Amino acid sequence: MKKRAPMSLRLHVDVLNVTPISQDCCWSSFQAAGFRTFIVAEPGGNRVVFVNLDACMASQLVTIKVLERLKSRYGDLYGEQNVAISGIHTHSGPGGYLQYVVYIVTSLGFVPQSFDVIVDGIEQSIIQAHENLHPGTIFVNTGELLDAGINRSPSAYLNNPAEERSEYRYNVDTNMTLLKFVDDDWGPVGSFNWFATHGTSMGRTNSLISGDNKGAAARFMEDWAKQKSIAEQIDSTYPRRRISEHELRQLASSFEASGGSQSTKSFSIRNSFRQGNTSQPKFVSAFCQTNCGDVSPNVLGAFCIDTGLPCDFNQSTCNGKNELCYGRGPGYPDEFESTRIIAEKQFNKAVDLFSAATEELKGKVDYRHTYIDMSSITLSNGGPEVVRTCPAAMGFAFAAGTTDGPGAFDFKQGDNKGNAFWKLVSSFLKTPGQEQVNCHKPKPILIDTGEMTQPYAWAPSILPIQIIRIGQIVILCVPGEFTTMAGRRLRDAVKKVLIKAGHGEFDDNVHVVIAGLTNSYSQYVTTFEEYQIQRYEGASTLYGPHTLSAYIQEFSELASALATGQNIPAGPQPPDLLNKQISLLPPVVIDSTPNGVNFGDVSTDVPQNSTFKHGEMVSATFWSACPRNDLMTGGTFSLVEILHGESTWLPVYDDDDFCLRFIWSRPYNLSSQSYAKIEWRIPQTAVPGVYRLRHFGASKNVSGLISHFAGASRAFVLA
Repeated sequence: MKKRAPMSLRLHVDVLNVTPISQDCCWSSFQAAGFRTFIVAEPGGNRVVFVNLDACMASQLVTIKVLERLKSRYGDLYGEQNVAISGIHTHSGPGGYLQYVVYIVTSLGFVPQSFDVIVDGIEQSIIQAHENLHPGTIFVNTGELLDAGINRSPSAYLNNPAEERSEYRYNVDTNMTLLKFVDDDWGPVGSFNWFATHGTSMGRTNSLISGDNKGAAARFMEDWAKQKSIAEQIDSTYPRRRISEHELRQLASSFEASGGSQSTKSFSIRNSFRQGNTSQPKFVSAFCQTNCGDVSPNVLGAFCIDTGLPCDFNQSTCNGKNELCYGRGPGYPDEFESTRIIAEKQFNKAVDLFSAATEELKGKVDYRHTYIDMSSITLSNGGPEVVRTCPAAMGFAFAAGTTDGPGAFDFKQGDNKGNAFWKLVSSFLKTPGQEQVNCHKPKPILIDTGEMTQPYAWAPSILPIQIIRIGQIVILCVPGEFTTMAGRRLRDAVKKVLIKAGHGEFDDNVHVVIAGLTNSYSQYVTTFEEYQIQRYEGASTLYGPHTLSAYIQEFSELASALATGQNIPAGPQPPDLLNKQISLLPPVVIDSTPNGVNFGDVSTDVPQNSTFKHGEMVSATFWSACPRNDLMTGGTFSLVEILHGESTWLPVYDDDDFCLRFIWSRPYNLSSQSYAKIEWRIPQTAVPGVYRLRHFGASKNVSGLISHFAGASRAFVLA
């Protein structure tokens, strides 16, 4: 009998409600952030860990601290060599957890609360996966997914050689690669897939914490794997007598809003609701990011918000103004609908690949990892000339933003000259030397981040690169966002090295995928030709025009070492800047309510004697307190409950469901009072019955004491 490699998957939700993306003025969530982890181990041999994080990107500092904790707990079993932590590039995740200045400006500096809960969550996810290793089989499948992404910088893509472009049908990667995990005892227990599209279905004005289209797709697939909706599970566990709509209304009328009261944390409620009491492993599905650098989910294209006409092709401007040019998602103008549509496209393709997966992964579990100094890598330019990378710098077009989130002022994509006024402004930060200017040409330098070190480093120079192998799948863990063509070149180069150096161990069937935004973050990577155009991605390619060539050179060395069984030097160590971080986000001072009002009381209730239908929105607003008092990790701020019998309320939907939104706000910035609005878009899978909305929270008094509270809305009928 074949000896199966132990494997484990673990869904650890949630970071969920971390801290505000920016200031403490508005805060909300509609789909939880979380951690999904797989561990694959050879019996008595190598093992690898891959963590998919529902946040914008990985953080070097988070990775350092997670590895320190794993070292303390497991010794040398898990380390930088075999642990990968990858972000999905949602623009709606928490902020303030990266260590370099330029990446934490918008969150008012470092946010310890965000950082701590992310590190804790990743650690717990890995621990749970480690403790649940079981023998099993892994299958791989690939397939084409169309209309889930378009190239948002097509003018830059067109600057790639025509001969190279002719090899590909589309100017974006349309391939999804999926791993199917099957437990020897329990059967299918999870899947991880990689597909290139940005997590920017939710626009720049969105203030809700969200996993965007990839986070939503993961929840859709995990719910699909249950074979029954949550409501159906409750029905089978707690059979209900079918009653008429008139009887439902009578029942609902007897339940007015409960009023706010002291409460325990919502963890136990959510835990029993999501995890259940079965010993069977919960299905885990992760929708991971790959070379999405120039790929937008706003597939209708970019249009001017003042005229409705298409934006300028080369610069994505409207009458010279970049801030008027926005990409439109398939559900335009409803960004929630756009998110759902792109999520469902990925989910449906993943289900197809999962159901048809038959190619079993066979072979070694292995890995290679090293650190490289991207500010000073020398390489041959295909001839006698030797070129190098540069200390990091961002170009003028960086400030123009993209059609997924335009910048401001008079910056434009495609600007390879800059202008005198902004050059003067940038000189107050640092004026780059002539060598730096020449190194980055034709990029005009707006911010010379790589040479700015006060109060501490503005951008990374030491970066991790890593290869993970599981049989015939090879995962390239990159600390940035590769554009479509840049990713193709890297994959092709690594595949050629593996086949040549592997002496038969690898063949054309090897699956090479890129895991973007992994272990650290260093913005974008374009091809040399795309860099010349200086769209947003080129201006955000930090280390100059030869950045991609440097990655190809360094990954080729890693791949050769992997294929030949050779070790590779660890490289220079990245800095740990935790003790240098500056935090400017003010703490919560005190929460309050008007006289005679309790925390959790309803401010605006569901209409009396109301009946709703599928697809309609139900909402209620509660007197609340700042969510930063307790992030409810493992719990929930909002809940939909269904009435069972005449007096028992059972949970059916919470913060982790796409259909439920939790929106927190203050009446004005410095107010100590706040509201929590809960909105439930009734899904088609919801069963008829009597429902109510609930809110959980925690308030802080003048002495700093935290007290938990809960409240419930008036009951209503779903007919």
